Amino acid sequence: MAYPIRRVVIVDDHEIFRAGLLARLGPTMQVVGEAGTVEAAVPLIRALDPDVVLLDVHLPDGGGHAVIGPVHAERPAVRFLALSVSDVAEDVLATIRAGARGYVTKSISPDELVEAIHRVADGDAVFSPWLAGFVLDAFNDKTTTATPGARIDPELDSLTAREQDVLLLIARGYTYKEIAGKLHLSVKTIETHVSSVLRKLQLSNRNELTRWAAQRRMI
Repeated sequence: MAYPIRRVVIVDDHEIFRAGLLARLGPTMQVVGEAGTVEAAVPLIRALDPDVVLLDVHLPDGGGHAVIGPVHAERPAVRFLALSVSDVAEDVLATIRAGARGYVTKSISPDELVEAIHRVADGDAVFSPWLAGFVLDAFNDKTTTATPGARIDPELDSLTAREQDVLLLIARGYTYKEIAGKLHLSVKTIETHVSSVLRKLQLSNRNELTRWAAQRRMI
């Protein structure tokens, strides 16, 4: 099949992995930019306006959804395809809710990845086979089929991207100090985020927050 040339930005914090992608994407892909952090990725994508962004969901300064959110509203034609080692539900659903059109794991073959990029560029939703089931469960309400990327949880969507990062880490049992280290923030800032999350979700403590996240299959 003859594919058009797709302009691609790669967002991944591992330089060697980015170099490997550059070598394997083939002649129908033009990699126009690379970034390794949320801070670098957002202005780069806005400036380059690529067809597709290949996006890792775990970056040093935030989750992949923190890249998608600021860009998606301004550049709706830019398609995001998550490419990650993670196949846990909270990572997949947070990324799709933010606006990604697909999610594949890094075990994908180069040929399959090229096909996935073209499909996403054409507007299709693409998932690794073992992820598709729970994505469909999460985005179907038994009567209507939601478009991948649609927001389906008003409580979760009331949280900022950073608050969602903190929520997931708290629910996984990390201490405030550990979270501060992971997100490169102060403990005081983490405390502020946790207070905001509890207030918005009308919860009293981290145990209730963990149960809230578990009920939504986020952990």
